[in-house]
Amino acid sequence: MRAITGIWRWRHNPLCRATDLLEAWAALTAALLLTVAAPAVGWLCGALADDALGESVRAQRAERHVTTARVLGAAPGPENSLGGDPDPAERRGRRLVVAEWTGVDGGRRSGMVVTSARTADPGDAFRIWTDDRGNHVNRPMEPGTARAHAALAGLTAAAATAGVVEAGRRLFVRRLIQRRYTRLDRAWAKAGPDWGRTGTGS
Repeated sequence: MRAITGIWRWRHNPLCRATDLLEAWAALTAALLLTVAAPAVGWLCGALADDALGESVRAQRAERHVTTARVLGAAPGPENSLGGDPDPAERRGRRLVVAEWTGVDGGRRSGMVVTSARTADPGDAFRIWTDDRGNHVNRPMEPGTARAHAALAGLTAAAATAGVVEAGRRLFVRRLIQRRYTRLDRAWAKAGPDWGRTGTGS
């Protein structure tokens, strides 16, 4: 709003100072950057992030495979609590168990994995994701999640650009105001001693 308000200083005014014109130029430039440059930067960053994340999603889906694991038993020691003391909802929703599965290469694997299955008794089956070597990995990122991250990156870039533009405008205007006060002080120091005296033009 301040950038738009500053444009009104373009109105013809006999009291208009050079710093007023500079402030108007700064306001106009900031307004153009906020309406053109910030959205453009946001779109560019969002598009680049979308391409990168989309490529990552495709690579993950090509390299990761879903398979069936079977519970061998509860994970030993304090690891079974998922580190610390989770709240009841988390304890009911996720469990750390020892399981075995067959990798895409046909080899047998076993290890501790986290499952969100309703039951995790020995022999219970649940799905996990593995890589080409049969190691347990996280599930691939969903395309919708990737698009959401890309959109957030674009919005963040646009907001950051707008913030930099506004900060630059405010800094420029602040220096203009300081120049005004400096010139006023000099003029007052020059005219002050003769203020109110007859014949001084005051």
